[in-house]
Amino acid sequence: MNSSPFPLIPIAPDIRNELAAILDPKRILTRPIDLIAFASDASFYRLLPKAVVLARGIEEIQALFRFSHKRRIPITFRAAGTSLSGQAITDGILVEVARNWRNATVEENGNKVRVQPGVIGGHVNRMLASCGAKIGPDPASIDACMMGGILANNSSGMCCGVTQNAYHTLESLTFVLPSGTVIDTAEVGSDLLFQRQEPKLAEGLLDLKKSIHGNPTLYERIRYKYQMKNTTGYSLNALIDFERSVDIFQHLLIGSEGTLGFIAEAVLKTVPDLPVKYTGLLLFQDLYAACAAIAPLHDAGAQAIELMDRAALRSVQDQQGAPSLLGKLPPEAAAMLVEFQSGMEVERQTLEFRAKSATARLRLVSPAVFTHVPSEQALLWKIRKGLFPSAGAVRQSGTSVILEDVVFPLERLADAILELKAVFAKHGYTKAIIFGHAKDGNFHFVISQSFNDQEEIDRYSRLMDDVVRLVVDRFDGSLKGEHGTGRNMAPFVEAEWGAEAFEIMKRLKLLADPENLLNPGVIINSDSRAHVTNLKTLPSIEPEVDKCTECGYCEVHCPSRDLTLTPRQRIIVQREMKRLKNGTTKDREIVKSLDADFQYMVLDTCAVDGLCALACPVGIDTGALTKRLRQASHSSRSQGLAQLAAEQFSWVEQGVRLSLRAGHLGQSVFGANFMRNIIRGANKLTGQRLPLWMDDMPQAASVSRPRTEQNGAHAVYFPSCISRTMGFLPGEPTDLSIVQAFVAVSSRANLPIFIPKDIEGTCCGLPFSSKGYDRAYRFAVNRAITRFWRWSDGGRLSIVIDTTPCSYGLLTSRSCLTPENQKRFDAMKLVDGVTFAHDELLPRLKVSKKSAAVALHPVCSLVKMNLTTKLEGIARACSQTSFIAPNAGCCGFAGDRGFLIPELTEEATRQESAEICKGTFDGYFSSSRTCELAMSRSTGHAYRSHICLLEEATRS
Repeated sequence: MNSSPFPLIPIAPDIRNELAAILDPKRILTRPIDLIAFASDASFYRLLPKAVVLARGIEEIQALFRFSHKRRIPITFRAAGTSLSGQAITDGILVEVARNWRNATVEENGNKVRVQPGVIGGHVNRMLASCGAKIGPDPASIDACMMGGILANNSSGMCCGVTQNAYHTLESLTFVLPSGTVIDTAEVGSDLLFQRQEPKLAEGLLDLKKSIHGNPTLYERIRYKYQMKNTTGYSLNALIDFERSVDIFQHLLIGSEGTLGFIAEAVLKTVPDLPVKYTGLLLFQDLYAACAAIAPLHDAGAQAIELMDRAALRSVQDQQGAPSLLGKLPPEAAAMLVEFQSGMEVERQTLEFRAKSATARLRLVSPAVFTHVPSEQALLWKIRKGLFPSAGAVRQSGTSVILEDVVFPLERLADAILELKAVFAKHGYTKAIIFGHAKDGNFHFVISQSFNDQEEIDRYSRLMDDVVRLVVDRFDGSLKGEHGTGRNMAPFVEAEWGAEAFEIMKRLKLLADPENLLNPGVIINSDSRAHVTNLKTLPSIEPEVDKCTECGYCEVHCPSRDLTLTPRQRIIVQREMKRLKNGTTKDREIVKSLDADFQYMVLDTCAVDGLCALACPVGIDTGALTKRLRQASHSSRSQGLAQLAAEQFSWVEQGVRLSLRAGHLGQSVFGANFMRNIIRGANKLTGQRLPLWMDDMPQAASVSRPRTEQNGAHAVYFPSCISRTMGFLPGEPTDLSIVQAFVAVSSRANLPIFIPKDIEGTCCGLPFSSKGYDRAYRFAVNRAITRFWRWSDGGRLSIVIDTTPCSYGLLTSRSCLTPENQKRFDAMKLVDGVTFAHDELLPRLKVSKKSAAVALHPVCSLVKMNLTTKLEGIARACSQTSFIAPNAGCCGFAGDRGFLIPELTEEATRQESAEICKGTFDGYFSSSRTCELAMSRSTGHAYRSHICLLEEATRS
């Protein structure tokens, strides 16, 4: 049985030395915490790699292939690791091709796009948006999965069907074979080069092609199978669609799940991104009524028709924004998410007419309701795209969530779904849900499954046997429509395709990878029990963590993903520690190793920004979890010292300003190196508690503030403690501080603001909250609300906060307030500075001087409050163009992390900084002083507050 902890065998020193001769030793990960973090993908399998290598460049890939053959150690390539069938794990060498393979280039005015495997699909679409184009594949995970996986799995999705997937939109590939041969199929003479360098493979492919053409029954079988979605096994259609061996092979690589070669780069033809959308949710009495609607909706031109059964709807009906009617549907009900699209605004009414005509004769539970509103459309799609993880989140603790996708002929769809439900009931899977792409007959089913004992494993095995018989024998469908064969369906490839086709697949694998060292066991696997081997157990830890399905949607937003661990990996490590805790002596030794790395890898480098919760379909905030873990690690003494600091916060403010002045004085006299050495020495005594001194440290803010009056004030202005202590950054204009600019521009708009005289020592509590000092946080935030109440004249005046993280912290603090302060909180209006500037100041001001172009950095809390558009609105009013980098995200400064762990900020901002530095801008703006410092440090350009942009643009 595979539920026990898996053996952690240290890599042999000589093997590590060989790897170190191939690539930088810093990019070879062999510590237990690293291996465990990469032992899982989004599937229900896990394998512990011998090492994880972060490859960079084709030469390293070639060298790794040579190493693999010499040492007889398998290698597997991994991009995002969102694979659902175990394609991205190995007990050999795991080659991560995400962080160093992120180049993407738009070509031919958006008609084509060139991508490397580490580029996120959604990022590519954002690059193409200005050209009115997108890539053909549109999987639900497009904002998390990477191009390597999209190509390797031949992903499709909601709208692309069987004509716009990666196979059909492929223009050219640059690939590396296990032999080390590199071919760019776009080059003139690539086929001749392929035949010359790989004669056995090239000739073998043509022989396979001849054998298919000489077998009319098999030929027609292949044609039939690819009229529907099908990713079971290799893409045999390549052997009848193309003539040249190089064209055949590059299309065989699509959907090969990294078992035939490595795709280093691809050029894809794009498809139109139709901007005019008309989206609706249709509710039906039962599945038959829903399936009867597919043809009329398809004939009317619906681009997307997504079917959800009652169990699927039940898993999301309580989510925020879900239509209230979902909870009142009958037991056999079903729903369809339908979308009509067009490239021209003038056709919007035509879409309405088509939708109305198509739905007029349908048997609906309630009248069809469609919407043009993008936010409402996004909400509907969020519900649909989050079905898999949402279903997984409500599963019983300790069970895995399994998602498979099958394809049935459209004319027999309703019967097939009902019979599939009967199979689930037969084996006791009463909570299984079914949803999918109705117009393609492609359906996903989600079940919860325990792998903690043999009886449960055998139950799952019997279920899969019956599913295979139903799909293949009863309905002649496809066992995999778009998720790739993987480990779960590898034992059943022959059952679907037959002996002749399967023999061709085995010969293909042997031709390309004769040593069977490239992702072995995936697609071709002789073990009939492979789908119930190397199974992942999920020990219960706590309710929030237990909801995690390890889908990986969170990772793209994590600022520490290229430095230490991602939110998913933090949870994976904690689960493994739980598995090992009560194990053998050797297991406990591994736990000691994990404990030694836990502080830095899991706790210290988590920015606790909470953006992971936005991407997580079930809203898991790993930052909040980290705060709780930090809190648990603090002694009562340190908690007491933190509360003392909160109580005497005015002294803390004075200390920060004094330290900045002293530091700059020391730097001016003795140099920056002197200051850095002083701090390093002090940190040896304090245990790394003091901020590192950097050349770009801000000046101390002035203690004096603009004079303001309470009488006649429009609002109370609360400059955060950061604004009160941190002044100008190097390279920043020093004519007006943030506080001065806020006061000046408010006065100019005839909306004067008032700064209380006793503001010193008032803090929102965020510095204490992020470090897990709960008592200090509660004291600070309650004192702030008490003072706000007094300053605002019992809630009569709004409180304007100039630092967005502080605004967000205060606006979400209600549960930590005393009952009296909760009443005050409910009666007051707290306003972020961006909202105040956009909604109240901007309409009353005349822009007299526009910048040519400005760059913006939306901070995490601005994104979480959905205020990015308001920051952009300010920028558009004050400049000709504004730019937000496609890879803009958390800067990783996280209050003081940028002072204590500067490498976190360096890695977090690397991609965004590179995109910013490609352009030329008149100014750089954000809405948090520490984030502005992070971006200034990363880009070399001084970032300032958005209020400075507004003030300068409206000067007379």
